[in-house]
Amino acid sequence: MNSLERYLAMLRGGVPDCVPRTPILMRFAAEYIGSNYGAFASDYRTLVRANAACARDFGFDQLSCTSDPYRETAGFGARITFVRDGVPRATQPLADSKDLARLSRPDPLTSTRMRDRIEAVRAYRSQFGDQYSILGWIEGPAAEAADLRGVMAFLVDLLKDPPFAAALLDRCVEVAVAFARVQVDAGADTIGIGDAIASQVSPRVYETLIQPREKRLVSAIQQFGAFVKLHICGDITHLLPGIANLGVDILDVDHLVDLATVRTHVGPRTALTGNIDPAAGVLRGTPATIRQTLAAAYDQVGNPYLVNAGCEIPSGTPPENLRALCEPLPYRPG
Repeated sequence: MNSLERYLAMLRGGVPDCVPRTPILMRFAAEYIGSNYGAFASDYRTLVRANAACARDFGFDQLSCTSDPYRETAGFGARITFVRDGVPRATQPLADSKDLARLSRPDPLTSTRMRDRIEAVRAYRSQFGDQYSILGWIEGPAAEAADLRGVMAFLVDLLKDPPFAAALLDRCVEVAVAFARVQVDAGADTIGIGDAIASQVSPRVYETLIQPREKRLVSAIQQFGAFVKLHICGDITHLLPGIANLGVDILDVDHLVDLATVRTHVGPRTALTGNIDPAAGVLRGTPATIRQTLAAAYDQVGNPYLVNAGCEIPSGTPPENLRALCEPLPYRPG
């Protein structure tokens, strides 16, 4: 059973030979091949080479296209500055304005940074065919709105000017749907949605303004024939009733959230992944503690489950720790 077969078996209710391994690697992967985060984020060839080398050497089952939050933001008109050893930086085009007419209308096929991600999907597909799952990536509506408007301004908008916030979120969904579609067409079997800022809002704001737009996005991607993975950093316990109604195929669970509580809310069909603390558990853990934590997580929630940390594998993680994370975890029926 190869990596893609293993991944599909878990998601479709089959019997994989072991639990699929789907860690998120960015800066770690770049440095593993002697490169740097700036090159990883700015050139799909570095991203593809880095993730492919890590998949081969550590034994995981999914090749990811995620690198930073500013692909769509660049398409909207922001200027992006690349940093050698850090996340790219963006100039906010809407920081002092609510004029949506100022926003460009990104075309994923012509916007330089969006096209770069599409090329990553194509390169994975060309080089590895049906060997690995391929994870495309888009920003969720709240995350992209915060990138465009500025975090504090967007949070104020949600409370003080809901009609404007709704219009901006709708524009972000429109672009996300288009970006997801071309990645699926290029060969991605799964699209990740990163919507980290959502963890910072109340259940009322989430269920009124953000969740309906996430749900529209999830539905559109699934209609394209891809699985949907939702990643919201932080404590999402207060949002679980709304998240449970999204219909996502895979839910990333951060270390701040109790896995058993998540399973109770989302039910038995959603695949859960996580939730080892990336810093305390993976970076500063030991192979023995990583194995124990993974086994305990799987015991808590059962199938469907995918091996992952609560978020990105940190730069500086000892290779033996990542190997322990990616060791075959025996599949247990039921």
